[in-house]
Amino acid sequence: MNYFSTRGGEAVSSAKAIVEGLAPDGGLYTMAAEAIPHMDIDALKELDYYALAAKIVSALLPDFSEAEAHELVKLAYSGKFSSPLLAPVADTGEDMFLELFRGPTSAFKDMALCLLPYLMKESARKCGQDDDILILTATSGDTGKAAMEGFRDVPGIKIIVFYPDSGVSAVQKQQMVSQEGKNVKVCAVIGNFDDAQSGVKRIFESAPQVPGVSLSSANSINIGRLVPQVVYYFSAYFAAVRYGRIKMGEKLNFSVPTGNFGDILAGYIADCMGLPVGRLICASNENNVLTDFINTGVYDRRRDFHKTISPSMDILISSNLERLLYLMSGDSELVASLMSQLKAEGHYQVPAELLEKIQAKFSAYCCDDAQTKESIRAVWDKQHYLCDTHTAVAWKAAQDFGRDKGPCVILSTASPYKFPAAVMEALGLDCAGDEYDMMEKLEQISAVPMPENLRGLKERKVLHNDLLAPEAMPDYVFGKMKEAKW
Repeated sequence: MNYFSTRGGEAVSSAKAIVEGLAPDGGLYTMAAEAIPHMDIDALKELDYYALAAKIVSALLPDFSEAEAHELVKLAYSGKFSSPLLAPVADTGEDMFLELFRGPTSAFKDMALCLLPYLMKESARKCGQDDDILILTATSGDTGKAAMEGFRDVPGIKIIVFYPDSGVSAVQKQQMVSQEGKNVKVCAVIGNFDDAQSGVKRIFESAPQVPGVSLSSANSINIGRLVPQVVYYFSAYFAAVRYGRIKMGEKLNFSVPTGNFGDILAGYIADCMGLPVGRLICASNENNVLTDFINTGVYDRRRDFHKTISPSMDILISSNLERLLYLMSGDSELVASLMSQLKAEGHYQVPAELLEKIQAKFSAYCCDDAQTKESIRAVWDKQHYLCDTHTAVAWKAAQDFGRDKGPCVILSTASPYKFPAAVMEALGLDCAGDEYDMMEKLEQISAVPMPENLRGLKERKVLHNDLLAPEAMPDYVFGKMKEAKW
């Protein structure tokens, strides 16, 4: 199975797609829809997460044999997660929550970013590439820390993370600026996530050739980041079967808190691989550009940007939507035209037949901060389950979709301890002190254990203080590319 740019171009191997990250024409590498392998789910249902991941990763990234993938998966995940299941499903009796925050940084990004460094190094070897790799990543809060933790001190790889100044929680920021590693840099960007992400894309388009250095990405624009996320849709489905919520072969709905569209796109790929996915419910906060798009076919980023209590979803340019447009249309010229219009005019409208295909699989809902807090409180009061501000958005979307439309798994993408102020306020608790004080209070009141990786976070030394305007990002990166040591 070859990979192509969503905007056209020549076929490349899966290994080359991982190493390059972004296609030369600015498009995203993806497979053709008809080339997505179909899996025998009956043959997968009894596998543990490691074996399941090996089969799915090797199927989607054919440069890796199942044996190779299994070895990389073991290296990536072993001993790093607080649950032996890696991504357990919590069944409260009312709802099912897929807990994707059991990894080393307490966010769902760990599920992919623990594995990506191993895929990246092995892909470079398979491509005969001897250059050092410089990873550029924009983050809305969680990707940055997970990427740096994954790539920390990996030989031959350096990483620069850009995050929106004042656009992440205090806990998320402290996780990033205290990151250790001789090969990592963290830089705040004056603006929002879209400014940081657009800046990274411009660098890929205009980067000068620096001998011995190649650029790549750890964002979900990199197919090596997206593929591992497909796995947990399968594992969640099999958990629902074990819990008796569905029978094998019956459809299961998924509600996904969505910003850059990567997590929910992984669910669509799982569906294409034969997993009986019912509806994919796209859950957005007040930055509801995706809700409007799925409901109308018009993508329009010309709107106010809102800073919300679910900051990892504060995004108006959802990059991975481009992959869905290609997978559903098969028309790279159409995708290139739509992306060109988005860049030039800030909006586009898809053809009616393409919208019909999208609406046949996706539903979309949104909620504001007040509704998010109400959802946190409702889930705690009724089910005694403590969820974060992003999971709450997905729960609310699932309620709006309707419980009478079949069983639904809600993707829980971050620990509530990453957003303690908002969670405490939602529960009507005393919010005196800073967020670190609130983390301790939340643990005492809820009896839900704080993730060990977040204990003592306040005392960790700040190691990164760089702050840039978006237009200064290229010079910053080009300068770092020339430095032998950081």
